[in-house]
Amino acid sequence: MPAQLLDRPERRSAVAAPRLWTPKHVLVTRSAQQEGHTAEILRRVEAAGVDDVRLLTSDRLPTAPKGESEREAYARAKATMAVVVAPPSMLKPQPIPPSADWRLDLARGCPAHCQYCYLAGSLSGPPVTRVHANLDAVLAPIEHLTGSGSVTTGSEHRAAEGTTFELSCYTDPLGIEHLTGSLATAIGRVGTGRYGDGASLRFTTKFDDVGPLLALPHGRRTRIRFSGNAAEVERFEGGTARMPQRIEALRRVAAAGYPVGLTIAPVMPVEGWRESYGRLLDDVAAALADVPDLDLTAEIITHRFTPGSKQVIESWYPRTKLDLDESQRSAKRSKFGGVKYVYPKETMGELRAWFTDAMPARLPAARLLYWT
Repeated sequence: MPAQLLDRPERRSAVAAPRLWTPKHVLVTRSAQQEGHTAEILRRVEAAGVDDVRLLTSDRLPTAPKGESEREAYARAKATMAVVVAPPSMLKPQPIPPSADWRLDLARGCPAHCQYCYLAGSLSGPPVTRVHANLDAVLAPIEHLTGSGSVTTGSEHRAAEGTTFELSCYTDPLGIEHLTGSLATAIGRVGTGRYGDGASLRFTTKFDDVGPLLALPHGRRTRIRFSGNAAEVERFEGGTARMPQRIEALRRVAAAGYPVGLTIAPVMPVEGWRESYGRLLDDVAAALADVPDLDLTAEIITHRFTPGSKQVIESWYPRTKLDLDESQRSAKRSKFGGVKYVYPKETMGELRAWFTDAMPARLPAARLLYWT
């Protein structure tokens, strides 16, 4: 049945060429050159037409040229992919509530240019996309961690997901998959039970190159979630697939039997937000209406920022129209003393009330996992 949906002539004609990122520069550290997966990455990089590939003689990435402005450094870094070995500190999985039991990092950094990017406040240094060549070591914890966790493992609400591993905490794995092949490897291994039967993967993406994933032996053990938003917010998401292409990609992977999800993030109360988010829900509902055995979830995340992320974002995008006015927000402090700015209680209540009513009315197939 899924194959019939994918082979419909009207569907084939509707699938536009996917949005692919081609880095200008690829750097390969000395340690990464010793990893078997690096050969596959270099094969894909060559196929993508990257001319500047440098095999480094050490594990240190080159520093910025003298006199380079912050904006120039940003542009150069965002055009660079580094193939590195994830150090031991990154190989120790961390809990990642409310999304999943554990976080695994196929890479750190993202090729997109989202002006609200939360990585701006959580990853230090130039925003180079660092791909982890030691893929076996990155995925190895799945086997011994399956059966443990505090988010989905043992949860009455989400127990059917098994022990979940989030792949998109620090990257968009689909946005770089054509250059790495890491995502397909992970999906195939988990789907065929290499790490046991109780594990599942999940990731969120703003890209649409799902063709290579459709025939993988996923075993319904990978949930592919697409980030969706109001048109007024989408304009802040540079370098990504447009919303109609993401929704079509969502339909294609659902028709191929994958569990799927809609991540509405970051929600912003822009002018006409009810109508805009209503159109998003209606478009997703229409795209998935004919998919059999649909397993659809939703996650809703409101916009927030920290003083540090604001500083970085404004240096990267000095002419941004993104609302980063602390006086219009409420300060929320963590137990460690950190602060982030969220919408005031009244605004949050209004947003939540609308989505609570609109989700079951306009997208009844979706199970809302959390709101934050």
